[in-house]
Amino acid sequence: MSFFGKLKSKLFKSSSKLEEGLDAIVQEGGSEDAPDPTPERPDDVPPPPVETPPAPEEVPGRPEEVPPGAPEEVPPAQDPAPDLPGTEPAPGPGPDVVPPADPIPEPAPEIAPPLPEEMPAPLDPSPIAPPPETPTGPPTESRKPGLLGRLLGRETPDAPVLRRALDDEMLESLEELLIASDMGVDTALRVSSNIAEGRYGKRVSTEEIKQLLAGEVARIMEPVARPLPLYPKKPQVVLVVGVNGSGKTTTIGKLASQFRAAGKSVVIAAGDTFRAAAVEQLQVWGERAGVPVLTAPEGSDPASLAFDAMTKAQAEGADLLMIDTAGRLQNRQDLMEELAKIVRVIRKKDPDAPHNTLLVLDATTGQNALNQVDIFRQVADVSGLVMTKLDGTAKGGVLVALADRFGLPIHAIGVGEQIDDLAPFDPEEFAAALTGLDRG
Repeated sequence: MSFFGKLKSKLFKSSSKLEEGLDAIVQEGGSEDAPDPTPERPDDVPPPPVETPPAPEEVPGRPEEVPPGAPEEVPPAQDPAPDLPGTEPAPGPGPDVVPPADPIPEPAPEIAPPLPEEMPAPLDPSPIAPPPETPTGPPTESRKPGLLGRLLGRETPDAPVLRRALDDEMLESLEELLIASDMGVDTALRVSSNIAEGRYGKRVSTEEIKQLLAGEVARIMEPVARPLPLYPKKPQVVLVVGVNGSGKTTTIGKLASQFRAAGKSVVIAAGDTFRAAAVEQLQVWGERAGVPVLTAPEGSDPASLAFDAMTKAQAEGADLLMIDTAGRLQNRQDLMEELAKIVRVIRKKDPDAPHNTLLVLDATTGQNALNQVDIFRQVADVSGLVMTKLDGTAKGGVLVALADRFGLPIHAIGVGEQIDDLAPFDPEEFAAALTGLDRG
C-alpha cells in the first residue's frame, strides 16, 4: 500500500469528522437539484413528427394503385350492344369493305394477380424520417447519459444532488467545524473566507466544499513541505527535541534507517540519559538500521555525551550525527536550560552546529502544539517540524494551523510504528486525506 493510502486509511478520524460535519452543514439548509430537462446531446432530441404524404387521387376503374413499372392492365373488350326494339341497326360496312369470313375471337380477359393487402406508396425522392420509437421502459426511467456524461464517468447524470446556498449562516457553521478540527480561529476564518470568495450566494454540494477545502489546505501547506536539507559539512548535526512521549526516539530510529538506506553514514547519540528505556529503545533501532549508538551511564550529563559524540563522528567521517534529548515539558524552565546547555557545548566543536533542530510534535496534543513551537524556538532555534501520531487524532487540522502561523518546514509525518510509517510531507496527499477527498 502506498503511503498516501496508508495515510488516508489511518486519518479516518479526522477525515470522517470533517466529512460528517460538511454533510450536516449542507443537509441543514440544502435541497436537491431538479433533473436538468435539457438534453445533453443532439441524439437525445426527439425527431419531428412525420408528415404523412397525401394519398393519390383515385382513378375510376383502378381502385388500387399499381407500382410504377408494372404492366398496365388492358380492359376487356365490350360486347356489342344488343338489338333493342325500336332502334335502328348500326350502319354496316360500305360496299367496298369486305367483312371477315369468321369473327375474330375476343381475347380472354387477363386476370391480374392478387395484390397484397398494402402496396408500398410511390417513392418520394426526399428522405422520410423514421417514426419516433415508443419508449418501452417505465416513465421514471432516466435517459442514457450523453457523450460528456460518459467521458466523465457519470452513469446517472440526472441524479439529484443536495446543494445549499453559500451564505453567512453556512460560513459560520463551516468556521466552527474547522475550529473544532484544531485549525485555530485565525486559520479557520481565513480558509472560510477564501472558500466564499467569488462563490457567495451560489449553491454548492458537499463534494464541492471538500474540493475547495482540500485546495485551501494544500495551498497553505505547499510552502512548508520541504525535506530535511543535507549539507556537505561532516558531520551534519541533527538535534531532535520535543516533549515527553512525542515520539522523538522512534523518529530518530526511522530517520537513521532511511538515511542509512540512502548510502549515508549515521551516528546516533542517546542523549536521554535520565530514562533507561529510551536508551534501550534507541539501541534496538540502531541494530535494525545498522547504525552505531553512543550511550552514557544513566544520570550523566547529556551535554557531555553530545560533545563526545561529535568528536567520534568527526574522527570517523560520519555524514550525520543525530542527537536524542530527554523529553521535557515546555513549562519546565530547568529542563529548557539543560537543552540550551547542549546547544552551547556542541557549538564549541562547530560554531554552526546544530545544523538542523527538529521539533517532534504529537498531533494528539491539538492546539498545545502551537505553544510548544513558541517555547522551543526561543531555546533551541527550531529549524523544522516532524508531526507524529496523526493516526490517533480526530484533529489533524493542527498541522494546518502550525504551517499558517509559523511557516516552519514540515520535513516528515508519521502515522504508525512501522519503519515505513514516516515519510516526506506531501501537501496534496495530506489535504486529500484530511478532508476525505477521493483522489482516484
